[in-house]
Amino acid sequence: MPTTSKTDYYELLGVPRKASAKDIRNAFRKLARKYHPDLNPGDKAAEEKFKQLQEAYDVLSDSKKRQMYDQYGFYSENVPTGDYGGPSPGGNSNVNFDFNGFDFSGGAGQAGSGGSFRDLFSQFFGGRGGAAVEEEAEPGSSLEYKLEIDFWDAVRGAVKKLQITRMDICETCHGTGAIGTPQTCSTCNGTGTVQQAAGKMRFNVPCSRCGGTGKLRTPCKTCGGEGRVRRNETIEVRIPAGVASGGRVRVAGKGNAGTMGAPPGDLYLHIEVRPHPFFERRGNDLYTKVPVTVSEATVGAKVEVPTIDGRSLVRIPPATNSGSTLRLREKGVPSARNGARGDQYVEIQIVVPKPTDERVRNIMKELETVAPDDPRKDLFAKAGV
Repeated sequence: MPTTSKTDYYELLGVPRKASAKDIRNAFRKLARKYHPDLNPGDKAAEEKFKQLQEAYDVLSDSKKRQMYDQYGFYSENVPTGDYGGPSPGGNSNVNFDFNGFDFSGGAGQAGSGGSFRDLFSQFFGGRGGAAVEEEAEPGSSLEYKLEIDFWDAVRGAVKKLQITRMDICETCHGTGAIGTPQTCSTCNGTGTVQQAAGKMRFNVPCSRCGGTGKLRTPCKTCGGEGRVRRNETIEVRIPAGVASGGRVRVAGKGNAGTMGAPPGDLYLHIEVRPHPFFERRGNDLYTKVPVTVSEATVGAKVEVPTIDGRSLVRIPPATNSGSTLRLREKGVPSARNGARGDQYVEIQIVVPKPTDERVRNIMKELETVAPDDPRKDLFAKAGV
């Protein structure tokens, strides 16, 4: 008979219809632990939910069964999964199969037949040959956090304390999800499968009691059989010198713990650097603006400018115009990869004195007489007007 189609299997497991086999397996394990009869003694609703989850996983975990379910909305054990492409032209849409005369006993077939019909049926339905299904160890997933730091921490490097929440190994069961020694499942006698019948057909399906493992475990009450618990942890993270906004810092082994002894994931910190009021960073180069007087720009001078290393003496060439840029080699930020430093670019800004003093006005007028050059003489020619 077709499996029950009132409940959508994808909705039951909480996964989208395009979910991968791994996503389906992870969703089933999480829900199966929650509704397992051993964790909910006497709860008939949980037991029924567990059976529904087993049914949904049995179909969606098998590629052939899932293909039939996606196409028709149900899975029928009486229809071979490799041949359901629809009725032939002009044929009856009701598909019926007559298996009379076939050998369902599991004995050897005729010479050259390649085995009994049970073997052929097992190929159609992806049978596991009676072997118990071992629970797979899965590596822990990675975590991502956003970390905001100031300019000097990014330039010089720093050690920051950070509080994170991660899945850690349960100390009660040491990550196994169970306590005590696993016992052989009495329902399937440790094989992981039980035999079911549909008419004259007999085939093996995963044991719903042990989940196909062949073993009965006593789930750990601390972690609910997950093997991991959510835990807050304060860690110290080293921020390398030269890290920039948008950069990523990896902290190995500080992601979620794996299951069944699998390695943990990593922690990734997405860095955001707060801007500085004087230094503007572009890549590993720094851009600054330094004011100079009219006389310093006219006759030249030596002035001190701030750098990330402290004060640095800079020579202003004579006749320097406002907006001119001077380059200070290797006064920029060190590279987070190889330590090579960028440059610092100093933009000159000429500060004109305020004409509040009569002597200042007289000197400026005298300057126009001594140096009568018109800085706008070619302005209209360049503009073309």
